[in-house]
Amino acid sequence: MMEKETIIARATECLEQEAAAIRALVSRLDESFVQAVQAIRDCQGKIVVTGVGKSGHIGSKIAATLASTGTPAFFLNPLDAYHGDLGMLGENDLVLAISYSGATEELLRFLPLIQAKKIRIIGISGNPDSLLARYSDIHLNIAVEREADPLNLIPTASTTATLALGDALACALMEANRFQPTDFARLHPGGDLGRKLLAKVEDVMFTENLPFLRPDMQMSEAIEIVTKGTLGIGIVVDNPSPALPSREREKSLVGIITDGDIRRAMQRLGAEFFGTRVSEIMSCSPKTIGKEAKIVEAGEKMNHHSIHTLIVVDEGGTVVGVVDSFSCLPGTRFYH
Repeated sequence: MMEKETIIARATECLEQEAAAIRALVSRLDESFVQAVQAIRDCQGKIVVTGVGKSGHIGSKIAATLASTGTPAFFLNPLDAYHGDLGMLGENDLVLAISYSGATEELLRFLPLIQAKKIRIIGISGNPDSLLARYSDIHLNIAVEREADPLNLIPTASTTATLALGDALACALMEANRFQPTDFARLHPGGDLGRKLLAKVEDVMFTENLPFLRPDMQMSEAIEIVTKGTLGIGIVVDNPSPALPSREREKSLVGIITDGDIRRAMQRLGAEFFGTRVSEIMSCSPKTIGKEAKIVEAGEKMNHHSIHTLIVVDEGGTVVGVVDSFSCLPGTRFYH
């Protein structure tokens, strides 16, 4: 049985070798890489990724990453192309062909069929003098010093480098296309992040038992309402008719009191704090947002102002809810 130290040493060597393979790619980010990004961005059709064996598995993931970041792409096995799938390729498409040796027979037999359709080819291999490189309009070099396995035989460092280069292409394209979180959400509507980015403030805002305060209210009463509200704020509204039922009152926003405001006022006023009116402590310029705004916008606004809550108002300035930073985080529950 292998000793613990031997196991850790072998795993460490593997990871270091793969990390070195990725670092080596940085010096090869040259004009060819720029041309590849531009060719993919300018493609009027689809990006067709192809490869055999381990390269095929990596190619499938690269195609999925491109598709999920706004570049239409799919994977095509060269073997399937001989049995009808060649019809998937259109004249406006672009092929991304992967073979570390650049000499994979099944792939090389497929490339002339691509060229016959006058489709451009971006080749990815570890041999810039390979047949794949010669067939390619643009070639990207992913050569590694050695594979990460002890025998230097198994595609490990080379597949890692290929995958990383595919991610680099996708990231560069995201930058070139100004890909935004909302774009990601539209392509991932079923995921939690997608739901969060597409959801509106009204989907997550608090609407029940809001901590409303009056400007003329004494802080002895106000602090009790803020504490029960659990939001860390008091919403100061101009309510000329407190005798009316809550649902019938106009709640025009005039100010806000936060936990921080209360602590600072207590330190400043001492025993006089509890008899002080809300209007003397409140901030008269609370940050607000409309209920139709996306919650990602609410999160960005809170981050910009370094606050944790926004008051939700309608077009007339009437308070309809409160949204907090926790509600805008991916993975949190929606409040209905």
